[in-house]
Amino acid sequence: MDIVPVLITAVATGGLAALLAPWVQVRVATARSAWLRTPVLVALAAAGGAGAAALAPTWPEAVAFAILALAWALLVAVDLAEHRLPDRIVLPAYPALFVALTLAAALSGDWSRLGRSALAAVALCAVYFVLALISPAGLGLGDVKLAGLVGAFLGWLGWQQVYLGTLAAFAVGGFVAAVLVVTRRAKRDSDVAFGPSMMLGALIGAVWTLVLHGAN
Repeated sequence: MDIVPVLITAVATGGLAALLAPWVQVRVATARSAWLRTPVLVALAAAGGAGAAALAPTWPEAVAFAILALAWALLVAVDLAEHRLPDRIVLPAYPALFVALTLAAALSGDWSRLGRSALAAVALCAVYFVLALISPAGLGLGDVKLAGLVGAFLGWLGWQQVYLGTLAAFAVGGFVAAVLVVTRRAKRDSDVAFGPSMMLGALIGAVWTLVLHGAN
């Protein structure tokens, strides 16, 4: 792995997070939380940017993944602070991500990956929408909208990653909820932010790509 692109992407996403921090703190979020402090946002975005560069074999994919990493860093912070996933962050991430993925598909000539990405986005949105209807206390519309971004990202990598990332999200979410209940930091009927679990599950699914490449 070339460390230079990783460092450059980490610095770029961290820098953008620093620029966006005042907007998030004043225009998007309403709570005052340690999760919303600028150093936290920068650290989350930089870590995500580094991971994006590590996962991406080409620069258009690195740009696409870095866009997602930046959006997800902001979403993790807001969800942990306020238990919501703002449309102001989620919705603009869709066109930004798909423009970058379209460029990646055009340069590689592999349009099937773009189609799979779009299909996975729709499929995961549909799955989460049904689950939200069944259990509105467990999942909200913010989770449904985030599911499309998760599906698009994992779908670009492969169907195995979609399955693994989705299962991992619920496994992580269940584990976190159980720990919070056992440690008495939450009750069984307490609201627990599920967005971070979805994004961590997606990361687990994406890491599977590195495992597969390492085995080949």
